[in-house]
Amino acid sequence: QLQASGGGLVQAGGSLRLSCAASGFALENYLIGWYRQAPGKEREGVSCISSSGHSLDYADSVKGRFTISRDNTKNTVYLQMNTLKPEDTAVYYCVADNFCGKGMKYWGKGTQVTVSS
Repeated sequence: QLQASGGGLVQAGGSLRLSCAASGFALENYLIGWYRQAPGKEREGVSCISSSGHSLDYADSVKGRFTISRDNTKNTVYLQMNTLKPEDTAVYYCVADNFCGKGMKYWGKGTQVTVSS
């Protein structure tokens, strides 16, 4: 089971760090993606990290502001979000699979991020 946490309310320009923790399985065997969904919008891929942590991918909308990382000893993946904008407001989800992209299967519960202007 995956669980995202760390969301909250922050002012524009602020920072948050999201965590994605796994229970019942070893996260190190999987690639982990972060997705987000804002009200009335389609779900959007934000970032993805390989199982080793050496390969990282970001959506253009977050490049230079968000950083994905993982600590396999803690069975956790992180998303550091800096210089947040109101358009980053969404529910953020983490997902695991053996690839990054559409169709990733093992979804966790999301965490709400709200950025006020």
